[in-house]
Amino acid sequence: MLAGVFAAVLLYFSLRNIQWPKVWATLSHASLKHVAVWLVIVTVALVLRALRWRVLLSAEGPVTFPTAFWATSAGYFGNNFLPFRAGEVVRTLMICARTGMSKSFVLTTALSERIFDAITLVGGAAILLLTIPKPPGMFSHAGKPFAIVGLGGVIAIVLLPKLEPLWVAILRKMPIPGPLTEKLVGIMEKVLDGIRALHDFRRVMIFGAFTIAIWSCDTVTAIVGMNALGMSMSPTIAFLLITGLAMGSVLPSTPGYVGIYQIVAIGVLVPFGYTQNDAIAYILLFQALQFAFYAVWGLLALGRNKRITANSETVSTTSLS
Repeated sequence: MLAGVFAAVLLYFSLRNIQWPKVWATLSHASLKHVAVWLVIVTVALVLRALRWRVLLSAEGPVTFPTAFWATSAGYFGNNFLPFRAGEVVRTLMICARTGMSKSFVLTTALSERIFDAITLVGGAAILLLTIPKPPGMFSHAGKPFAIVGLGGVIAIVLLPKLEPLWVAILRKMPIPGPLTEKLVGIMEKVLDGIRALHDFRRVMIFGAFTIAIWSCDTVTAIVGMNALGMSMSPTIAFLLITGLAMGSVLPSTPGYVGIYQIVAIGVLVPFGYTQNDAIAYILLFQALQFAFYAVWGLLALGRNKRITANSETVSTTSLS
């Protein structure tokens, strides 16, 4: 309910001055060749995301690429079609069902990805903004706050696991029944193990390389999407746009981030000289392609998971017979 009201308010402010005939004229001339390129690059990025997640999951045990890929596909499908980023839970459950890993550990690795992404994007945006002589509009004073947030995220990843004895001591001093306390301690240890996966130097270097490759792909897709509409976009603006969209996606939202993506697109693109009509045309194309892309891969992933589950149950029943 809250997400729906929030989306409605954002849509009102982002769409109230839009000239829809101009938006439709822009969308109707979208280049299918550029759309095809967009789909190829997003597919590459999805593969890279699965490979990257395996890097963190490997701290607990081996995970095959197909297992990670289909769980990642289902997770992104869930994030686009379910509220409250429920896709993170979907992909966690799929990995746990296939590997037997702790739900707390797997979910924490998924959330650690998000934190690392936020640090990368905010840090990158801060560097870009601090190097632009006169950042326009709302970006004029955003460089230093972005840098502070990024640094805070790094400190949290480094310190939280190192302070594990403190967190355990705090939990055990709380007025909670003993068995429940020990259960919470066990969950917390798995959560910290998920964060600690980023403390291994080799692992974090590989993870970081995948992260740079992923967001480079996303930056290129932003440029290609704008080119599809007959307009151009610099890499700097593209990176700031994907940073804004990624940060906006953590807010309470309806499926597909309706409302949030519209207000972000206008907030990022208009200060750089795009019209509101251009910004809305771009984000509508982006959302339509994203919906279709993740729907295809997500439904394939869920269908495959259902077949594997059914086959496993059949094998178990046969064995018992």
